[in-house]
Amino acid sequence: MTIDATDRPQPAPAAGEVSERTALALYRTMSTARKFEKRAYDLFLRNLVKGTTHLGIGQEAVAAGVAAAMRPDDYSFITYRGHNHLVARGTPLAPLMAELLGRDNGLMHGKGGSMHLIDAERGILGSYAIIGAQLVIANGAAWSAQYRGSGQVTVCFFGDGATNIGAFHEALNLAVVWNLPVVFVCENNLYMEYTRIDAVTAVPNPAADRAAAYGLPSVLIDGNDPDAVHLTAAEAIAKARAGGGPSLIEAVTYRHGGHSRADPAKYRDPEEVRAWLAKDPMITYRARLNERGVGDEVLDAIDAEIVAEVDAATEEAIAGTWPDHSRLYTNVWSDGGHAWRN
Repeated sequence: MTIDATDRPQPAPAAGEVSERTALALYRTMSTARKFEKRAYDLFLRNLVKGTTHLGIGQEAVAAGVAAAMRPDDYSFITYRGHNHLVARGTPLAPLMAELLGRDNGLMHGKGGSMHLIDAERGILGSYAIIGAQLVIANGAAWSAQYRGSGQVTVCFFGDGATNIGAFHEALNLAVVWNLPVVFVCENNLYMEYTRIDAVTAVPNPAADRAAAYGLPSVLIDGNDPDAVHLTAAEAIAKARAGGGPSLIEAVTYRHGGHSRADPAKYRDPEEVRAWLAKDPMITYRARLNERGVGDEVLDAIDAEIVAEVDAATEEAIAGTWPDHSRLYTNVWSDGGHAWRN
């Protein structure tokens, strides 16, 4: 069965409406993420990005909408398709870009690359290349906040493919049993690596349709609608912060490109791709802002500022030096102990 933009269950719009200030902030975040990743793609073609990249172009509304509902000290756990989430949480563009280039001025001095990003200062406790690995670790962060009474909430993002991994079910079960302050967000872009999720999953909505098994409500939203994402996430995060326990949100979205830069995505029906490109959140949200009375000149000015920021970040990243070989011996330990923390 070919999945298009309309044959999935269409959830009711989230209640309420975001303010114009929030709407403009969501637009800015999405536009920044889009322009950052397009620049990363250009640099990849110039052989400047070290290793592969997994771009989230088309999925920006999920990262922007959720991040705007979080406190600065909340925790994020993300996947290897995680650039958008760092941008949304406020990670500076220059060290993020430099990390993709493997430079010493990168976020982790070039040791992490595109797939292993951490910004603990902003609560981003890692992007994970092992499918589903972050789910159980996110529970640990949530339990820590619960134990300390800090009021922090953990938000754990994962792809649709992770819903068929044992860690997904283990994490949900324990989060409910322990009433943890954690929000699980499935970024369902309809495909795992090269396989449609519906071809290997017993239910139409791989996350939402399984929520009832853990005593959670089924929450299915349009992941290309930043307002719906934001309002839904804000409600779930507020519930978790108040001691109401975990939530599971499935946000249906679409990646515009292949699984990675090595994937031309020829396995997708061209009609399906065209239907989803018409739902590009950058296009549809700009139109919504226009309808609210925000003129193109305002949005164009925002875009121009972002282009300048990305240009400056690119120059700074490229100017960075290569890491010294001594970096190989940092952040590692031989006995598996915890003494390095002290």
